[in-house]
Amino acid sequence: MTRRIALAVLFLLVIGIRPATAQTCSVSYTDLNYATYTGTRLNGTGSGVITCGSAWTLGLNAGLGVGATETIRKMTGPGGVRLNYQLFLDAARTINFGNTTGNELTGTGNTSITIYGQIPAGQFIAPGTYTDTVSSTTASFTVTAVVQATCTIIANPLAFGTYSGLLINATSTLSVTCTNTTSYNIGLNAGTATGATVTNRSMTGPSSALLGYKLFSNSGITTNWGNTVGTNTLGGTGSGALQPLSVRGQIPAGQYVRPGSYTDTITATITY
Repeated sequence: MTRRIALAVLFLLVIGIRPATAQTCSVSYTDLNYATYTGTRLNGTGSGVITCGSAWTLGLNAGLGVGATETIRKMTGPGGVRLNYQLFLDAARTINFGNTTGNELTGTGNTSITIYGQIPAGQFIAPGTYTDTVSSTTASFTVTAVVQATCTIIANPLAFGTYSGLLINATSTLSVTCTNTTSYNIGLNAGTATGATVTNRSMTGPSSALLGYKLFSNSGITTNWGNTVGTNTLGGTGSGALQPLSVRGQIPAGQYVRPGSYTDTITATITY
């Protein structure tokens, strides 16, 4: 079956604060739970309650991830792979939550606060558990993310041009992006023409006339591209980056059909 599972992130927050005068202050938080992450930008919020009798300032460091900064923090996962995330002071997510003047949270007395989190789009890293620890002046909180396998696929049109009864070839591209190390298979269905199969597809033209064509997965134009996993699909392994895959089409010679425009629609399915 085709799985489209992505990423869930949990912030477990226990943060100390820095009061403006010498006294005991405390802060408590609810968890910040993200919905599943599918490679598009994802926002989440967490709430907290500060108990303090005077003015206070709360700052958060960059965390423990290698290469992390106050603006781009990093959770670390399998093999040292890192997942970027951000923390903000405002709901518009424009003011970074750090520990330098201008990006610390300030207030007076007892109050409720909100931490605005965001996972940027386009991260297709290896599945696994990712963690980080972010600290303030007196305490720290753990950031945990579980990345599960996910893939996306984009198809481009295949245009044969003008057919005059002679064999004609054409090439198009499927663009696949999968989480790093994720195995996948891509299948192409039979299309929409009456009586079409994955080995003998047809485009439909004027008065429902049919023009036969084939799709292949190899450069030699010998391996039919169908939709049965393990038999005639095209397999690969995700790298975390976009992978272009060629779709090679061929219209056999000797078809003298009614003149006009012929089209078909093929559905590409990625299984992982």
